[in-house]
Amino acid sequence: MALVAATAFFFVETQRVTAKWKTSLTVSGLVTLVAAWHYFYMRDVWVNTGSTPTVYRYIDWMITVPLLIVEFYLILSAITKVPAGIFWRLIFGALFMLVFGFLGEAGYMAVLPAFIFSMAGWFFIIWEIYGGQAGKINAESSPPSVQSAFKLMRSIVVLGWAIYPIGYFLGYLTGSGPESSMKTLNIVYNLADVVNKIGFGVIIWTVAVSESDKLAAK
Repeated sequence: MALVAATAFFFVETQRVTAKWKTSLTVSGLVTLVAAWHYFYMRDVWVNTGSTPTVYRYIDWMITVPLLIVEFYLILSAITKVPAGIFWRLIFGALFMLVFGFLGEAGYMAVLPAFIFSMAGWFFIIWEIYGGQAGKINAESSPPSVQSAFKLMRSIVVLGWAIYPIGYFLGYLTGSGPESSMKTLNIVYNLADVVNKIGFGVIIWTVAVSESDKLAAK
């Protein structure tokens, strides 16, 4: 329900911001909308079968995580010209991370190698937004409010997203097996999704409103 409430808020607030920020805020609303829809479905899977809805969780992530990571490109595009390569590198890193995570969790690949490859995709994203072209453009071209939002979003990717590999480790690499630890696995993933997806959107909303108000005041 928190995801539903966030969706309504982000969509309503698109009417408050200037045109160049509407896409970023709309994407934030789409992320929470898709996540909310899948969580209603995953709840039914859990209630009816008692099994962790791994496949449906990854269907959600395959849609929402690329949208989240593209927000870095969108907020930079709102204030300066950004090379398309940044967009595609961020998408590649997100999909690489998710595909290998799924292969490990679904049993199509040994869990440890899959975990290592998935972590490599995550580290690639972190490199791009810190030391790569996206990080450099933010440092050189962005106003203070955008730089602040960009840094907060980076913190979510590093600290907030760290919850996911922790959940993977607890569920698959502790020797207990996912069947006996599925409750812990689901709690960890659920907490991470709510905090990270809504948190990302709130940061986007903050900078969008701030920059729009500044423009209106001129």
